[in-house]
Order: sequence, then structure tokens, then C-alpha cells
Amino acid sequence: MSFAYFALIVSIVSASALEIAGARVGAQLGTMAAALSLLAAASAARKADYDHYVRAAAWGRWILLAIPLCIAAQLVPLPLSWAHPIWASAHDVLGGLSLGPITADTGLTVNALLLALAAISLLGVTILVVRNRGRAELVLFVLSGVTAVSALTLDLHRLSPAVAAAAPADFTTTLAGFGLMLNLAVMQLAAERAETHHSVLRSIAIGLCGLVGTLVCAAAIFGFSGTNSAIAAAFGVVLILLILVIRRLDLSPLAAGALSAAALIGATIVLTFLFEKSSGPVLMRLVPNLGTETKAALERMLADTRWFGAGAGSFSAVAKIYQSEAGTTLTAPSAAIAVFADTGWIGLTAMMAVSLIALVRLFFGALQRGRDSFFPAATAACVLFALVQSFAGPGLLRPAAILCLSVIVGLGLSQSVSQSSSR
Repeated sequence: MSFAYFALIVSIVSASALEIAGARVGAQLGTMAAALSLLAAASAARKADYDHYVRAAAWGRWILLAIPLCIAAQLVPLPLSWAHPIWASAHDVLGGLSLGPITADTGLTVNALLLALAAISLLGVTILVVRNRGRAELVLFVLSGVTAVSALTLDLHRLSPAVAAAAPADFTTTLAGFGLMLNLAVMQLAAERAETHHSVLRSIAIGLCGLVGTLVCAAAIFGFSGTNSAIAAAFGVVLILLILVIRRLDLSPLAAGALSAAALIGATIVLTFLFEKSSGPVLMRLVPNLGTETKAALERMLADTRWFGAGAGSFSAVAKIYQSEAGTTLTAPSAAIAVFADTGWIGLTAMMAVSLIALVRLFFGALQRGRDSFFPAATAACVLFALVQSFAGPGLLRPAAILCLSVIVGLGLSQSVSQSSSR
């Protein structure tokens, strides 16, 4: 598993660093590293590794396999009644075969399919390689460091644009949210090490690194990001604190259930308030203020979207039809809007179902895990942040953000079922 572990680290660091730098090869390099890590893990896997993967991914491995299959189905000829209404209208005018691919752009959908396969591969590889607790800690350190650096670029640019070049704000905001949860987990790791009689100096050093990363990410997400992104991050922090309180106070199942229900009701009230502040389609209520023409174009696009969408990754191609002014570019203001426009109700429902299933699985895994609960707890917080953030901004559409989230989820799932550090 050593080479798989190395390729996994390369995938995270290279994709994130190149995305921050604005290079276009970050996604390709990350995908290649993911493929290498999958091949290495598959060749070195033993029966115990397979059993561990089955236990960790029992929550929804079949759903994960269905995602690339659904994207692939958009590339094969199907009845035009299943496709975007534009293609049916074009057929009525021009004639021809009543069959065709659902996607509006084959190349973009193929790229989306490769990215989906890379993300699922990284999730599976992470589950296998971080069975060993030492490797799990190193992956956590790498993730927390990468996300903190991303948040730092946002902080520096907002404080002094001359000091740091502008990185994609949506991407750095998303990684800052992940970094906040991950660095809180690093601080819990340091506390756990101190409690179990590890080196005090090393525990203090780890804790200080986690504290610095937490402050940097908190400044980026709460000080220099939108209100809705900050609320999404606050939900994640509250979830971590909820798990910590339940475990530290050793609450009974009844008390833990009551506390969890109260937190869920509070989150529902806050979300209901946020969605009711604006009017229009539900998917557009958490996005930043848009121009009148842009909002009208997006509303027309959403109204025309059906169950199967217009093809994964093809938002930019379809947007050209709806944009009102020549020379302007209509971009997705949030990941949820892009997912809905690309894959329709089926894709959006699948995204939310996978997120909620993983969230519940990680929450209960954190409560049952013991001293290593900070792994699944931080991952659950990241998933919750990503779910809310997907309605507020487009950061999760970045390939590096998708790959990082896959590794984070794999880390949490793997450590939610591991039983000893010797594995």
C-alpha cells in the first residue's frame, strides 16, 4: 500500500496547489495520480483490506457505483423524450432520428465521468490505505495543511492584494470550510495524545499547528466569505461540538437523542429562515445577489430542466443558449444549480441522498469510535458544510475540491470502523 499512499498524497497536494495557482492541469494530474493509487491499491490489497472496505462502505457503495453509470448513460443514444427539451424542439424542426445522447456536450460529459471515477477511486483507496492509524494521522495532517494554505491565500489577498495573487475565491472558501473542521480535528488529536501519555512537547506542537490552522481558516470563512458560507461552516462546528459533548459527558441514548433532536430542529429553523429570505426557485435562494438578466436566464434554464438534465459537466455549453447578451458568460452561481442543470432531478436527489446517508453513517460512527472519534466527526462536519455550501456557492464544482472531499470522506469512513492502530 506504500505506493498507493504516496499517489494519494500526490493527488491531494498537486490538484489543490495547481488549482490555487490557476493552472489548468491540476485536475488532470490529480486524476492520473488517483488512477495510479487505485492500481497500486488493487494489486496490494489482501482479503482483510477487502473486508475492511466492505464494512466501511456498506452505507452506500452501490449508490457510488450508480453515479458514473448514470453519467455514462447520458452519452449513449436514448429517446429524445428523455433529453433536454431543446433537443426535442430541434428534432421537430430539423427532423432526423428520434434517438440521441442526453448530453449537450460529449467532451464535457466524458471529462465529468473521468472526474467521478477519480473521486470514487480516491475514496476507495483512502479507505484501504488509512486503516493504519499512523497513515490516517498523516493524511489528516496533509489535508489540514493544504486547506489552511488555501485559506491563507484568501486571507492575504483580502488584507493586501499586492501581497498575494488572487486565487479562485469560491475554491479557497470551500477549502477554508474543510480546513476549519480538519484543524479542529488536529487539535482533538493533540488532546487525545496528551491524555494517552504521548510526548507532551509533540502534543503541544501538534495542538499549536491545529490552532494556527483553525484561526487562519476561521478568518477566511467567517471574515472574508459570504454569510451563507459562514453559516454552513457554523453548522459543521456545531456538529463537532455536539459529538464531543455526547462523548465527553457519556450521555445516555435518550439524552443524546434529545440533544441531537434539539440541534436538528435548530438547524432546520435556521435553514428555513435563510430560504424564506429570498423569493424565486429554491435552488437560487442561497446564492449571492445576481443581476436581473442573469437571474432570469438561470430561471429559464432551471424551468426547462427535466429528470435527466442536459449532461454532466455541460452547464457552460447549455448556458450559451440562455445567456441574454452576446459576449457574456453565464456561469453556475452554486454547485446545486449546476448539478440540477447537468443531471436533472435524479442527479440532485442522488447528491443529497448520498450526502445525508454519509452524514448519518459518520455521526453514529463517531459516537461509537472511542478515542479516535475526531476522524469521523470532522468528516461528518465537512459533509454537512459541503451540503449546505453547495446551495450557496460554486466552489464544490472545482475538481480539486471534489478530490479533497473524496479523501476526507474515505478517511472518516475508514476510521469509523477500524478497531486498532495496528491494522
